[in-house]
Amino acid sequence: MEEIRIEEIVRSRRRTVALLITPDATLIVRAPLRAPLGYIQSLVRQKNDWIRRKLREASCRPKPRMKEFTEGEEFLYLGKIYKLCLREGAGPEIELADRLYLSVSALPRAAAVISIWYKSEALKLIKNRCELYEKVTGCVPAAVKISEARQRWGSCSAGKTLHFSWRLIMAPLEIIDYLIVHELAHIGQLNHSKQYWHKVASVLPDYKNREKWLRENGGLLTI
Repeated sequence: MEEIRIEEIVRSRRRTVALLITPDATLIVRAPLRAPLGYIQSLVRQKNDWIRRKLREASCRPKPRMKEFTEGEEFLYLGKIYKLCLREGAGPEIELADRLYLSVSALPRAAAVISIWYKSEALKLIKNRCELYEKVTGCVPAAVKISEARQRWGSCSAGKTLHFSWRLIMAPLEIIDYLIVHELAHIGQLNHSKQYWHKVASVLPDYKNREKWLRENGGLLTI
Protein backbone atom coordinates (compact mmCIF):
# COMPACT_ATOMS: atom_id res chain seq x y z
CA MET A 1 0.00 0.00 0.00
CA GLU A 2 1.29 3.44 -0.94
CA GLU A 3 2.54 5.49 2.00
CA ILE A 4 0.41 8.45 3.00
CA ARG A 5 1.94 11.73 1.89
CA ILE A 6 2.29 14.53 4.44
CA GLU A 7 1.62 17.75 2.53
CA GLU A 8 3.10 20.02 5.19
CA ILE A 9 4.40 19.93 8.77
CA VAL A 10 3.62 23.12 10.69
CA ARG A 11 5.71 23.47 13.84
CA SER A 12 4.80 25.72 16.76
CA ARG A 13 4.92 25.82 20.54
CA ARG A 14 2.03 23.41 20.82
CA ARG A 15 2.50 20.35 23.05
CA THR A 16 0.90 17.63 20.94
CA VAL A 17 0.80 16.47 17.33
CA ALA A 18 -2.43 17.10 15.41
CA LEU A 19 -3.44 15.63 12.06
CA LEU A 20 -5.54 17.85 9.80
CA ILE A 21 -7.28 16.77 6.62
CA THR A 22 -7.83 19.84 4.43
CA PRO A 23 -10.91 20.45 2.24
CA ASP A 24 -8.83 19.60 -0.84
CA ALA A 25 -7.94 16.18 0.63
CA THR A 26 -4.37 16.69 1.80
CA LEU A 27 -2.75 15.87 5.16
CA ILE A 28 -1.30 18.68 7.25
CA VAL A 29 0.53 17.84 10.49
CA ARG A 30 0.78 20.37 13.30
CA ALA A 31 3.60 19.48 15.66
CA PRO A 32 5.69 20.79 18.55
CA LEU A 33 8.92 22.54 17.59
CA ARG A 34 11.14 19.64 18.68
CA ALA A 35 8.97 16.69 17.68
CA PRO A 36 11.25 14.28 15.72
CA LEU A 37 10.29 13.61 12.11
CA GLY A 38 10.47 9.87 12.80
CA TYR A 39 7.90 10.19 15.57
CA ILE A 40 5.56 12.16 13.30
CA GLN A 41 5.86 9.58 10.53
CA SER A 42 5.26 6.77 13.01
CA LEU A 43 2.09 8.47 14.26
CA VAL A 44 0.85 8.90 10.69
CA ARG A 45 1.38 5.18 10.09
CA GLN A 46 -0.51 4.33 13.30
CA LYS A 47 -3.43 6.49 12.15
CA ASN A 48 -3.29 5.08 8.63
CA ASP A 49 -6.89 3.78 8.47
CA TRP A 50 -8.38 6.95 10.00
CA ILE A 51 -6.38 9.21 7.69
CA ARG A 52 -7.34 7.27 4.56
CA ARG A 53 -11.01 7.33 5.55
CA LYS A 54 -10.91 11.07 6.11
CA LEU A 55 -9.06 11.64 2.83
CA ARG A 56 -11.76 9.67 0.99
CA GLU A 57 -14.49 11.70 2.70
CA ALA A 58 -12.77 14.96 1.76
CA SER A 59 -12.39 13.82 -1.86
CA CYS A 60 -16.14 13.12 -2.09
CA ARG A 61 -17.22 16.53 -0.84
CA PRO A 62 -18.49 19.08 -3.36
CA LYS A 63 -15.75 21.20 -4.94
CA PRO A 64 -16.16 24.88 -5.81
CA ARG A 65 -16.24 25.94 -9.44
CA MET A 66 -13.73 28.51 -10.62
CA LYS A 67 -15.39 31.91 -10.78
CA GLU A 68 -15.81 33.53 -14.19
CA PHE A 69 -17.40 36.77 -12.91
CA THR A 70 -20.36 36.61 -15.24
CA GLU A 71 -23.91 37.93 -14.83
CA GLY A 72 -25.92 35.77 -12.45
CA GLU A 73 -22.92 33.90 -11.00
CA GLU A 74 -23.42 33.01 -7.33
CA PHE A 75 -21.33 34.35 -4.44
CA LEU A 76 -21.59 33.51 -0.75
CA TYR A 77 -21.83 36.09 2.02
CA LEU A 78 -22.66 35.07 5.60
CA GLY A 79 -24.00 31.77 4.35
CA LYS A 80 -26.42 33.28 1.83
CA ILE A 81 -26.16 33.17 -1.94
CA TYR A 82 -26.12 36.44 -3.86
CA LYS A 83 -26.15 36.59 -7.66
CA LEU A 84 -23.65 38.82 -9.39
CA CYS A 85 -25.13 41.79 -11.23
CA LEU A 86 -22.92 43.77 -13.60
CA ARG A 87 -23.91 47.42 -13.84
CA GLU A 88 -22.94 50.37 -15.96
CA GLY A 89 -22.54 53.98 -14.90
CA ALA A 90 -21.36 55.79 -11.81
CA GLY A 91 -21.37 54.33 -8.33
CA PRO A 92 -19.18 52.13 -6.13
CA GLU A 93 -17.17 49.37 -7.81
CA ILE A 94 -18.85 46.79 -5.60
CA GLU A 95 -21.97 46.87 -3.44
CA LEU A 96 -24.10 44.26 -1.68
CA ALA A 97 -27.88 44.65 -1.67
CA ASP A 98 -30.40 42.19 -3.04
CA ARG A 99 -27.54 41.10 -5.30
CA LEU A 100 -23.79 41.56 -5.40
CA TYR A 101 -23.38 44.53 -7.73
CA LEU A 102 -20.09 44.94 -9.60
CA SER A 103 -19.21 47.79 -11.92
CA VAL A 104 -18.52 46.73 -15.50
CA SER A 105 -15.41 48.91 -15.39
CA ALA A 106 -14.07 46.71 -12.57
CA LEU A 107 -14.42 43.47 -14.53
CA PRO A 108 -10.74 43.29 -15.56
CA ARG A 109 -9.90 43.35 -11.82
CA ALA A 110 -12.97 41.44 -10.62
CA ALA A 111 -11.12 38.82 -8.55
CA ALA A 112 -9.07 41.47 -6.74
CA VAL A 113 -12.00 43.85 -6.21
CA ILE A 114 -14.24 41.15 -4.77
CA SER A 115 -11.55 39.63 -2.54
CA ILE A 116 -10.58 43.07 -1.16
CA TRP A 117 -14.24 43.73 -0.41
CA TYR A 118 -14.56 40.35 1.32
CA LYS A 119 -11.46 41.10 3.43
CA SER A 120 -12.82 44.49 4.48
CA GLU A 121 -16.18 42.99 5.44
CA ALA A 122 -14.48 40.13 7.30
CA LEU A 123 -12.30 42.46 9.37
CA LYS A 124 -15.25 44.63 10.42
CA LEU A 125 -17.55 41.74 11.30
CA ILE A 126 -14.98 39.53 13.01
CA LYS A 127 -13.65 42.38 15.15
CA ASN A 128 -17.21 43.18 16.19
CA ARG A 129 -18.01 39.55 17.06
CA CYS A 130 -14.70 39.19 18.92
CA GLU A 131 -15.63 42.12 21.14
CA LEU A 132 -18.94 40.43 21.87
CA TYR A 133 -17.37 37.10 22.82
CA GLU A 134 -14.53 38.69 24.79
CA LYS A 135 -17.18 39.63 27.37
CA VAL A 136 -18.53 36.08 27.42
CA THR A 137 -15.20 34.22 27.58
CA GLY A 138 -13.18 36.72 29.58
CA CYS A 139 -10.39 36.32 27.01
CA VAL A 140 -9.04 39.48 25.38
CA PRO A 141 -6.73 39.24 22.34
CA ALA A 142 -3.81 41.60 21.77
CA ALA A 143 -5.02 42.12 18.20
CA VAL A 144 -7.39 40.66 15.62
CA LYS A 145 -6.14 40.32 12.05
CA ILE A 146 -7.37 38.92 8.75
CA SER A 147 -5.15 36.43 6.92
CA GLU A 148 -4.81 34.92 3.46
CA ALA A 149 -4.72 31.40 4.91
CA ARG A 150 -6.30 28.70 2.78
CA GLN A 151 -5.71 25.68 5.00
CA ARG A 152 -6.28 27.25 8.42
CA TRP A 153 -9.43 29.13 9.37
CA GLY A 154 -8.01 30.72 12.48
CA SER A 155 -5.00 30.79 14.79
CA CYS A 156 -3.87 32.23 18.10
CA SER A 157 -0.24 33.22 18.61
CA ALA A 158 1.66 33.01 21.88
CA GLY A 159 1.39 36.80 21.94
CA LYS A 160 -2.43 36.54 21.95
CA THR A 161 -2.89 37.83 18.39
CA LEU A 162 -5.79 36.16 16.59
CA HIS A 163 -5.73 35.57 12.84
CA PHE A 164 -8.79 34.60 10.79
CA SER A 165 -9.01 33.67 7.12
CA TRP A 166 -11.01 36.28 5.19
CA ARG A 167 -12.89 33.42 3.52
CA LEU A 168 -14.86 32.96 6.74
CA ILE A 169 -17.05 35.90 5.73
CA MET A 170 -18.73 33.52 3.27
CA ALA A 171 -19.84 31.18 6.08
CA PRO A 172 -23.00 31.52 8.20
CA LEU A 173 -22.63 33.76 11.24
CA GLU A 174 -22.86 30.82 13.67
CA ILE A 175 -19.82 29.25 12.01
CA ILE A 176 -17.85 32.50 12.27
CA ASP A 177 -18.82 32.70 15.94
CA TYR A 178 -17.55 29.16 16.49
CA LEU A 179 -14.13 30.03 15.04
CA ILE A 180 -13.98 33.18 17.15
CA VAL A 181 -14.77 31.32 20.37
CA HIS A 182 -12.36 28.55 19.34
CA GLU A 183 -9.47 31.00 19.02
CA LEU A 184 -10.38 33.15 22.02
CA ALA A 185 -10.37 30.02 24.17
CA HIS A 186 -6.76 29.43 23.10
CA ILE A 187 -5.61 32.60 24.83
CA GLY A 188 -3.48 31.37 27.70
CA GLN A 189 -4.20 27.76 26.69
CA LEU A 190 -2.51 26.85 23.41
CA ASN A 191 -3.73 23.26 23.29
CA HIS A 192 -6.86 21.19 22.79
CA SER A 193 -7.10 19.66 26.25
CA LYS A 194 -10.33 18.59 27.94
CA GLN A 195 -10.23 21.84 29.88
CA TYR A 196 -9.96 23.79 26.64
CA TRP A 197 -12.96 22.05 25.01
CA HIS A 198 -14.95 22.48 28.22
CA LYS A 199 -14.44 26.24 27.91
CA VAL A 200 -15.59 26.21 24.28
CA ALA A 201 -18.65 24.09 25.19
CA SER A 202 -19.56 26.42 28.04
CA VAL A 203 -20.05 29.19 25.46
CA LEU A 204 -21.28 27.13 22.49
CA PRO A 205 -22.80 23.82 23.64
CA ASP A 206 -23.41 22.84 19.99
CA TYR A 207 -19.86 23.57 18.85
CA LYS A 208 -19.44 20.06 17.41
CA ASN A 209 -22.26 20.66 14.93
CA ARG A 210 -20.65 23.93 13.83
CA GLU A 211 -17.27 22.24 13.54
CA LYS A 212 -18.83 19.48 11.42
CA TRP A 213 -20.45 22.04 9.08
CA LEU A 214 -17.11 23.74 8.51
CA ARG A 215 -15.36 20.44 7.92
CA GLU A 216 -17.93 19.40 5.31
CA ASN A 217 -18.49 22.77 3.61
CA GLY A 218 -15.28 24.70 4.11
CA GLY A 219 -14.06 23.82 0.64
CA LEU A 220 -16.88 25.89 -0.86
CA LEU A 221 -15.75 29.08 0.89
CA THR A 222 -13.61 30.47 -1.89
CA ILE A 223 -13.70 32.52 -5.07
